[in-house]
Amino acid sequence: MADLYLKALESERRSLWATARLKGLPKDSPERIRIATIDADIAAHKAKTKTPAK
Repeated sequence: MADLYLKALESERRSLWATARLKGLPKDSPERIRIATIDADIAAHKAKTKTPAK
């Protein structure tokens, strides 16, 4: 089954990253900060889904 939350996060990250690269935004811009936040959310979500349910 598709994980829609993960797909939405990854899609938003790709969009923000493309904008940041195109505009040459610095690391402290709001878009780049949001990318870092999304990366943390993705990692936390993947870690949560890897643990088997009892």
